[in-house]
Amino acid sequence: MVTRWIFSRRFSSQIQHSFVTTPIFYVNAAPHIGHLYSAVIADAIHRFNQITRPAESGDCFLSTGTDEHGLKIQQAAIKHSTSTEDYCDTISTKYRELFGRFQIDYSRFIRTTDMDHRQAVQAFWRSLAASDSIYSASYSGWYCVPDETFLTDSQLKENEHGEKCSLESGHPVEWTEEENYMFRLSHYQDDVRHWVKGLEGRRIQPDKFGRILLDWLEEPLPDISISRPMNRVSWGVPVPSDPSQSVYVWLDALVNYLTVAGYPKESFRTRWPPTVQVLGKDILKFHGIYWPAFLLAAQIEPPRQLLVHSHWTVDNQKMSKSKQNVVDPNERAELYTYEGLRYFLLREGVAHSDGNYSDTKVLRILNSELADTLGNLLSRCCGKALNAESIFPAVDREALDALKEIDATKRMLEALEEMPDKASSHYKNYNFYLVVDTIVHLLHTANNFFETTAPWKLKKSDNPADRAKLNTILSVTMEVLRQAGIAAQPIVPGLSKQLLDKLQIVPTARRWNDLQVSFRTQDAPLAQDECILFRRIMPPAQKTDPDQSRSEKRPTKKKKQAA
Repeated sequence: MVTRWIFSRRFSSQIQHSFVTTPIFYVNAAPHIGHLYSAVIADAIHRFNQITRPAESGDCFLSTGTDEHGLKIQQAAIKHSTSTEDYCDTISTKYRELFGRFQIDYSRFIRTTDMDHRQAVQAFWRSLAASDSIYSASYSGWYCVPDETFLTDSQLKENEHGEKCSLESGHPVEWTEEENYMFRLSHYQDDVRHWVKGLEGRRIQPDKFGRILLDWLEEPLPDISISRPMNRVSWGVPVPSDPSQSVYVWLDALVNYLTVAGYPKESFRTRWPPTVQVLGKDILKFHGIYWPAFLLAAQIEPPRQLLVHSHWTVDNQKMSKSKQNVVDPNERAELYTYEGLRYFLLREGVAHSDGNYSDTKVLRILNSELADTLGNLLSRCCGKALNAESIFPAVDREALDALKEIDATKRMLEALEEMPDKASSHYKNYNFYLVVDTIVHLLHTANNFFETTAPWKLKKSDNPADRAKLNTILSVTMEVLRQAGIAAQPIVPGLSKQLLDKLQIVPTARRWNDLQVSFRTQDAPLAQDECILFRRIMPPAQKTDPDQSRSEKRPTKKKKQAA
């Protein structure tokens, strides 16, 4: 057994790289909004690391992909009257296309059917066997095919028909007896507990999920099955020493993180361990107990941190096929745009509690914050009405000093000064909704500054002092927009790029250390592209039914005004 001394001394190197992972997604069905949520969280972390880490600190790597083995995939392919290979190709392609549309900047999209992954799984199996962590035994228990896992009696319940099913998922179970290879999970219980408590108590985030793991670890861990008979589950990686058995799908899937790092080549250690692994709360036990135990048995350092997120309900109901309320991200993005839906997920989602998806809420937030607060401010600064020369003007020092006497200016400059440190802290704690709160607060102060100083009145004046004041108001507001654009890159990379391109901020000046107040000393041209950053979204009913009566339109109008 790996001792705590080995764990703490051998696995204590200072990590210089950034290695972020999503779970790999099971291809039994097309992707939904929950899968996308995992991906945009991981991508936001990855993008933040890219703009904050110095180049000499090592590379930034993001992995995602699809989990394609197991009995459930065999059954899904049969149900769709296609070969298992073609079925996996079709669903995996849907994930890759989805992530492309939502700008998930992955470094590797892995499939568990990839040849290098098969080699990694078999090498990892041999490593476990060499540590005497595997033995053969007859195994019997309740198996849940949809969840691809064996369940104990305490994990079962009876449904309304008196049939046994999973307590957590509600999926049916079947009694299974077979010869399997078992992993000595019980040998690593103390070391897994020690790992969970590490990193000064921040190993598992949010804290509530660390407490859940420690509660589970209070009970003795049973040894677990890590193989299935090939005659039952042929769609999998063969056990290297026994081709009559296939590697259990969850062990196979977890090894993907090693595969993308280059395992079993020794050079994989230059990227290993992952700095943060993003996962949903439903797979916490696999990543928080089984995964570190497997790695410790193989003398490989476990991940540095797990970020566990909760799920999404839809109009306060659990998302499920039976309720026909599964949210298709591609479909909703046709109305809300890909950037808009990405913004909503990171703006509304909180890791520790389930989020609630509501079309009404999406519409309200995107119109209020992206169209009105951000987009409209940029349009007013860049539009011909106030900025006929289409420039990012220089600041006049006398005009700025006069503006600083106004309370609205003071509040804006204070928010501008505080924003980088506040946003950075929230990014590092994975509180993306607080990042957005911070940026939106800054934009609100800028809008208030703009309204208070009323530059449209100055536009009518021929006085050179008024002209200098007008340009200074525009320039200071554009400085706020520049900083908001840089800080929002991990949240909405496409919109941020569009904004920064409009302001002609060169790509090399979009890093976190460029978030320092820097007022222009000379005029600079703006890009000539149209400056409508995000168009207001009209509710579908208004688009499809233009002949609505006047009285029927009134509730929608009120709702729009409230937004």
